[in-house]
Amino acid sequence: MNLSKISLKHSVLVISLAGIALFFSLGFSTQNHNPKIALSSAQADAGFPVRIRIPKINIDTSVEKVGLTPEGAMSVPMYPQDTAWFDLGPRPGELGSSVIDGHSGYKDNKPAVFDNLGQLQKGDKVYIEDEKGEINTFVVRELRNYDPNQNAEDVFSSDDGISHLNLITCGGAWDETDKTHSSRLVVFTDKETE
Repeated sequence: MNLSKISLKHSVLVISLAGIALFFSLGFSTQNHNPKIALSSAQADAGFPVRIRIPKINIDTSVEKVGLTPEGAMSVPMYPQDTAWFDLGPRPGELGSSVIDGHSGYKDNKPAVFDNLGQLQKGDKVYIEDEKGEINTFVVRELRNYDPNQNAEDVFSSDDGISHLNLITCGGAWDETDKTHSSRLVVFTDKETE
């Protein structure tokens, strides 16, 4: 497996080629773990996310709950049409930055859930349904591409007292030599206020 790392202080964004599929994963070092990522039991009032809907790009699919792989990377969705929520961070709707990743750029142009993530624009809406049937609405704030060596701590960490949801996938051109994409696409969203 070939890995390309992106600096996140004590964390890395990595892409791996496994079998025929490209997986985007967000990995964290088990040493020097950033305490801002840990879920506070005091704010565990939102249910676990089970479904994500993004009408602008025709996404309506399930959300898996994943943690870390033995190698210390964020696990990825089992199927290309699904997404994965990082369960070591806040649940969508809780304070802080929750993270959901999804596949894109599959080999042989096989469709994947986040292939069109880059078409989102500021103001577009993302809906997360939790296990209780509650729906949290998030509004796209910005899209940002990260170079593999760029510090991207803001993807998974925030201390502004707001609920964020950050969507992550592969971006840029495929580098056949390094077996990785040239960038990482992150869509930053904020919970809609009433």
